Order: sequence, then C-alpha cells, then structure tokens
Amino acid sequence: MSLSSLLAPVTLPIASLFAIPMLSSWSTSLNLIFFSLTWTTVAMTYSPLQLEFFVPLFLRTFLYLLPSALFLLFDLGVPSLAVELKAQGTYGLPGKQKGGAAKIRRVVAWSCFNVLLAVAIQAGIEFLVTDVFRVRSLLLIKGSAWSLNHLPNPWSLFKHSVLGLLSRNILQYYIHQQILHSPSGGALAHWHQTWHHSIYVPYSFVAAYDHPACYLLHRFLPLYLPAIALRFHIMTYLLLLALSSLEEVFVYSGYNVLPSTIMLRGMARRADAHMMSQGKGNFGPLGVLDWMHGTTLGADVMDDLQDEMEKHHVQERSGRAINEAGDTANGIAGKLKGKAKRGRGKK
Repeated sequence: MSLSSLLAPVTLPIASLFAIPMLSSWSTSLNLIFFSLTWTTVAMTYSPLQLEFFVPLFLRTFLYLLPSALFLLFDLGVPSLAVELKAQGTYGLPGKQKGGAAKIRRVVAWSCFNVLLAVAIQAGIEFLVTDVFRVRSLLLIKGSAWSLNHLPNPWSLFKHSVLGLLSRNILQYYIHQQILHSPSGGALAHWHQTWHHSIYVPYSFVAAYDHPACYLLHRFLPLYLPAIALRFHIMTYLLLLALSSLEEVFVYSGYNVLPSTIMLRGMARRADAHMMSQGKGNFGPLGVLDWMHGTTLGADVMDDLQDEMEKHHVQERSGRAINEAGDTANGIAGKLKGKAKRGRGKK
C-alpha cells in the first residue's frame, strides 16, 4: 500500500475539521456528518499502528516542517522585505547569524530528524503495545465493534483538550527550568545549551533544533505522556499536536506580525527573550508559570493582557455597555411607575 493511498482518506476528515469554523450553520452540520462518517471509515479500515504513524507524520509535515521551510525561504530569498517583519530586525535574519549557511543546514537537518524521530517512537510504542504484547492501544482510537461513530463525544474532547494543554505547559516549564537550565541538569543541560542555545535569535526550525534526548524530553513527552496516561481519544491528541505544531511555527518565527495578539505575540516575544538571554528566564510557553515563579524576562503575560485590553478599549466598551444597561433599566422602571400612577388615578 502506497503512502499516498493511505493519506488520501486521512486528509479528508482532517480538512473537514479545520473547515468547520468557516461554514454556515447548515453546512457545518453537513460537514460534521461527513467528518464523522469519513473518520469512522478510516478508523475501521486502518490499524491503530498505521493511524498513529501516518496521521502525526502528516500533521507535523504540513503544519510544522513545510511552514517552517516557507518562512526560511522567505527570510533567505527576500531579506530586504523579511527584515521589516522581524522583531529583532537584521539580527533576526537566519542568514545574518553566526555560522551562516552551514549552521542553517545543520538546524534544518536536525529539526527534521527530531520531528521524524518523535513520530517513529510513538509508532514504535504502539507497535510494541498492540502487536507484541497484544493489548489495547495506548490512545483510544476505535469505539466498540458495533459503534458507527468512532469520534470522541464533545465533552470528552473539550475536557481532555484542556487537560492536555495544561499538563503540557506545566511539564514543559518544569522540565525546561529544573533540568535543561539547571546546574544539576548534567549532560542534558549541557546538550541543550550547546545545541539549542547556539542560536541567539530564533526562526521556526529552531523550535525543534536540540539534542534528540533534550527534544524528546522537552517537546515530545509533555504532550504524549498525559495523552496516554489519561487515554485521550486519538482525535483529541491529533488536535493538540496540530495546535502545538502551529504554535512552534509562529512563536519561533521571529516575526512581529502574527495571526493572534494576546497569545502568539506575547509568546513570541518571550521566546525571543529566552533565546537572546541564553536561557535566563521565560521557561514556559504561555508565560503564566513564569509570572507565578518570577522567572519572566521583560513584559509578562499580565502585561500582555493589559495592553490588549487597552488596545481594544475593553474598559471603555464595558463602561458604555454598563451605562446603556443602566439607561435601559431606568427607562423600564420609569414606564412601570407611569403605569402604576395611571392605575391609581383611574381608581
């Protein structure tokens, strides 16, 4: 069976899932039905091993590796335009950093290797569990044999997504601070410093550029371990994998023009500060634990929220809404009083 023949049906439910927010209500319902039927067909057709290898490979390739390559080609091909979008200006261009083209090739090669290694390890664990030990898959992939719907229920999807995001951020913070940037971190801390922090200003491929052991510990396990510990549905895991892939692309891009304001811009700024300071702070992706532990460099996540509120005049809008609500309430009260007076006058 060729790779293209396997991925063809897999891409349909994934594309349907990402298209849902762009559709009207009736077409959304049709899309959900189509998505459910397609995914159920895929789940019944392919083995858990095939799904846990090819679908993560597809997501990591199309949501991380290819966008990172496009950003890098843009930075190298049109530096005069790219420099206008870089938060650190000329210093943020990959071609202007220490090591030149040889360093860029090394970063790209090891980043691709680490991504493929993580996918292969996940598939290897699945093979060991299902084909060697003959027990159920670590991720929930299929419902009962008589089920016509192999999708997770909405509540489980939401609950496990929140738990997955929280646990990933908590694990990444403490692994990053207590091991990779700790004097007692041993070889792992040394490898992280000499590999990952040999880059001073990040670009997207740098997110996955690290010693393989450090990469697996810092990037792969914080997402995968909670998923198998709580036995997430594979669709929930794939959703989290897609979000983390896009996060790495944008947060480490070095650009100051990003799709999101509150989240990605602040995360990207903190990632820049972490890299440029050689790991003196900003150990967590979101910045909440850095704020709690006092390890933030520069503006913290609360400053981001305050700036965003001021930018969108949240307080002004809230005050206007409250005043309008008060005027409406006063008007209703006035009408009621008028009716009451007229009623007493008639008596």
